[in-house]
Amino acid sequence: MRILGILCLLLTLNGCSSLLFYPEPGLPFTPEKARLHYRDITLTTADGVKLHAWWLPVKAGVPVKGAVLHLHGNGGNLAWHLGGSWWLPEQGYQVLLLDYRGYGLSQGAPSLPAVYQDVDAAFSWLDKAPEAQGQPLIVLGQSLGGALAVHYLAAHPERQSRLKALVLDGVPASYRDVGQFALSTSWLTWPLQVPLSWLVPDGDSAIKSMPRLTGVPKLLFHSLDDPIVPVANGLRLYQAAPPPRVLQLTRGGHVQTFADKTWQTVMLRYLDDPEHFNGVRRLGEIPNYPLPEVDASKKPQ
Repeated sequence: MRILGILCLLLTLNGCSSLLFYPEPGLPFTPEKARLHYRDITLTTADGVKLHAWWLPVKAGVPVKGAVLHLHGNGGNLAWHLGGSWWLPEQGYQVLLLDYRGYGLSQGAPSLPAVYQDVDAAFSWLDKAPEAQGQPLIVLGQSLGGALAVHYLAAHPERQSRLKALVLDGVPASYRDVGQFALSTSWLTWPLQVPLSWLVPDGDSAIKSMPRLTGVPKLLFHSLDDPIVPVANGLRLYQAAPPPRVLQLTRGGHVQTFADKTWQTVMLRYLDDPEHFNGVRRLGEIPNYPLPEVDASKKPQ
């Protein structure tokens, strides 16, 4: 990210959208190394690109609670991001972990707006997958993946009504603002942060689409310590989000949220009742749902 502005100057035809993506080809390992059951999935996009994904079924003997579409961040490939969702199958949630075009074993090269066809292909696969039929659907978007999810869902309102929840983790509110922040962290690029950051395309940023997500409950995780996407991004997205919405501030590095079992538990509690859960300040705290009304005739005298 610190060389964002310098690289922008080298691009000519397609602006800087390719700088949002840092794919790593191949796969260093599979979920089998983590002793997880999985299945390789091949998806085909509307423009004919073949994508690779992993399907992580619910652990044997665990009742199925729903299916999670995991859209990962902008670096590496799905093997690098398994830590965001590997823990869900033992809690009753099946996971489809997608690699965008150009990542891992997926064909093509990532760019906007083509990558939205990858997100659409994942939704279409879940529409037809026997394992996901009749199950609640949750989208987990981390970093760039969350920004892609917000923009996609705003453009496809029919998808919103089918979601039980949208969970966002460390999502940039504005691509341009994050680019400017990255440039400001180096003495070499600090003087040029404003002119160079304006080369970063910002039209698809989450802050522009979030107000249109009226049909889905939202949980926003953001770390106070995030060195890549400052916490102000999470606050701005929360303020722009129509209710029902929850902002859960965390600690730790960028999208390292679910390395801490505390935040795993918070997400699970949220998914139990997205319409009413509004965050925990301490893990031992009883989720502060609205208290049920007590019949006056049954109140102790």
